[in-house]
Formats: sequence, structure tokens, C-alpha cells
Amino acid sequence: MTDNRPGDRSANRRDSGRSIPTDRESPVGAPVIRGDESVTGTRAREAVQFDPDDPGSLADAAEIVRQFAAGSTNDDHLYMLRGAAACAALVRGEGSYKAAAERAGGDATVSFIRKWARVHDLPRSVRKQVALGRIAPTAAKHIARVGGEARLLLAWAALDGDLTVREVRSVASAVNDDIPIEQALIDQNVTLGQLELTLTPNTYRDLRRRASIDGVEPGTIVSEALEDYFE
Repeated sequence: MTDNRPGDRSANRRDSGRSIPTDRESPVGAPVIRGDESVTGTRAREAVQFDPDDPGSLADAAEIVRQFAAGSTNDDHLYMLRGAAACAALVRGEGSYKAAAERAGGDATVSFIRKWARVHDLPRSVRKQVALGRIAPTAAKHIARVGGEARLLLAWAALDGDLTVREVRSVASAVNDDIPIEQALIDQNVTLGQLELTLTPNTYRDLRRRASIDGVEPGTIVSEALEDYFE
């Protein structure tokens, strides 16, 4: 289930229509990140796949959701991703959030299942940062409330701006109230697109030299070069 929800050359390139995935592209319940040893190490062997079309797997998902809602994950980010996958599979298999909550029982409410199913629907690039422990699962819940490109921008700003879960929640709420994400982040003292880079000495030397000759900021050259790279 998904939630439907600077005048220079680089600006023209940004409008080229290049599509960036903002939702999950892999099958619901598939442990794409949880089963990736390069991300989760030996714990990848523990990854569970939930098949919403298989009654036995759906029963397992319901049990996991029930345990998850009861707080049996001990705040372990990988188990929380497993719980999110179980929520998403249960919703898909039962056909609605209400039916999924009734099937799971216990403390699993419609609101709980909806929030975590949305986390499972985040794009792979964001889920990977959750699996690595760089984005807290509780922060991912709020990132998942935001739709479209703003969802990705909030995820990366959360990393680069070292935002707390409360601050991520505040930005997500502001964006959903139609406040531009740039402004919502400024209110949290974060400048969208600002991050620290480490360059080799030679690249640093040449970048500074070129920026001085052209009379621009180094970031302008870096941004234009990356726009070309991502074309």
C-alpha cells in the first residue's frame, strides 16, 4: 500500500523530467534490504519473506505484527523493518488496514499498521539507511508520511542535518500542511542541500582554483558537475 499523497544551467537540467523513485519498487514482503549481507551482515540469514498470497506466510505475518505491536522488538531496527514488512504484507493479504488489524489482534491498531506499512513502502535507498541504523525507524515513520520527492529530501536532510525524531516529525507535519520543505527545514536550522564533502587534495585545489577564476561558489561547480553525472 502506498501513500498517495539556484536561475542557472543546473536549474534547467533539474527540470529534464528525470524520474526518481519515491516508493518501494520491489515486491511487498520481500527482504530486499534485510536479506542483503552487504547491509545486515550475517543477520541477512534471519531475513523472513512474507507472501501476502500464501495463507501460511500470512499467518506468520499476523503473528509478527501482533508481537511487534506489543513491543517485542526491543527497538532493534532490523526487527522493526521485519515488523514493517509483516504489516505491509498483512494489509495486502487482508485487503485493508482494518481487516489487517482484526487479523493481528492484540495491540495492533489500524493506525499502528498503517504507519509501519508505509515504512515498508519507502524507497530502497531510504530503507537501506534504516537498516544501517543511520535513520531511526521511528523517524522513518514520519518520513513515510510525506509524499513525492519531499519524502527523499526529508530523509537526506535528516541525515545531513542530524535531525531528531521530533524534528523529523515537525518537518513532516509542516510539509503536509503545504509548507515548502525548504522552509520547514529552515525552521529546524537545516539548509536543504547542504552537506560536507571530503575531496582529494588535488580535486580540492582544482575546484577552488576554478571557482575563483569563474567567480562562483565551489558548490555551484560541484552541483553542475553532479547534474551532468546523473543525467
